[in-house]
Amino acid sequence: MGFEGGFDMARKMRARSIGILTSGGDCPGLNAAIRGVAKAALYHGMKVIGVMDGFRGLVENRTVQIEDQHVSGILTLGGTFLGSSRDKPYKMKMGDKVMDMTSVAIANAKRLQLDCLVCLGGGGTQKNALHLHKEGGINVLTLPKTIDNDVAQTDVSFGFDTALGIATEAIDRLHTTATSHHRVIVCELMGHSAGWLALGAGIAGGADVIMIPEIPYNLEAVAEHLRNRRHHGKRFSIIAIAEGAVSREEAKLLAKGGKPARMKLETVINNGIHLVREPMSSRVARQIQQLTGLEARVTQLGHVQRGGTPSAADRLLCTRLGTKAGQLLMDGVYNVMVAVRGDECVPVPLAKVAGFTKYVPANHPWVKTARLVGTCMGDVAEA
Repeated sequence: MGFEGGFDMARKMRARSIGILTSGGDCPGLNAAIRGVAKAALYHGMKVIGVMDGFRGLVENRTVQIEDQHVSGILTLGGTFLGSSRDKPYKMKMGDKVMDMTSVAIANAKRLQLDCLVCLGGGGTQKNALHLHKEGGINVLTLPKTIDNDVAQTDVSFGFDTALGIATEAIDRLHTTATSHHRVIVCELMGHSAGWLALGAGIAGGADVIMIPEIPYNLEAVAEHLRNRRHHGKRFSIIAIAEGAVSREEAKLLAKGGKPARMKLETVINNGIHLVREPMSSRVARQIQQLTGLEARVTQLGHVQRGGTPSAADRLLCTRLGTKAGQLLMDGVYNVMVAVRGDECVPVPLAKVAGFTKYVPANHPWVKTARLVGTCMGDVAEA
């Protein structure tokens, strides 16, 4: 048995004591995943320590011992009973200063005598976990969590299915208003760098236009598509747009490099005004209305997509990932992420995950499917 790519899978001593933390934005399924890991670990006779509020709780030494009764009845609950934060160990605000608290986090993990720290989170969490391992030699194991579905090396991340259902239902409901008032409705969905959620919900909800970060849009093409729909007697249109979608011109500006380009882009978008940035969906709706003369309205789902009860599929996925994590801990397999590959949950070296993003390929089957049903992807007007 070995990892892909020749990764050394020499097993270490089985875990006897583990820590669990949740980091980054909350999402449906976190409690279910905590439950899966904890129950499997307890089944194997391990001591389980819950770390409160992500990596900040590790730095501030705020923990609680988890017993079976603590994870009983939490499968269906949204959010995380351990709490979460976006704090990074190497760049953490402490009072009025931003400090590197890596050494404190490592010292606390060792003081707790943790054989492994299990971290549940998205791309940032994967990087933070790997950082602690590299800097302090502590064993880590991660699970992929994000409604954006953009964690590398896994087919799917938990939280995505629930968010997809919420977003799809929202688009379904917007159809009735759009139809009744003969409007264009722009629905903004989460997805700063990757468009999986907007693409999936757009297809499932029957959106007429889908705009994602990976396919820079041409507003003239979008406007032409909407005019064609009106010409053929279709008196309403739904646009599903990811928050990170950019025009072709903006994409060229961003390609010039990094944070300065992003700041310059925001200046261009806001006509030089930095105080209040016009929401993406509002800007697109305004421009579409100017180009087509069609009445346009905006809906931003925001954090609604991240809340509430996890779907059955996410509960199942979280339980599978959590119990697989428990087995890996029992086997002494560390410094990996538990990934979904087909019907299996498999360990992937964390170094292959941290710092990478899973984007939507331009030729992905979902993109092809959208085009074949006449959905405009923002780049060309579909017939």
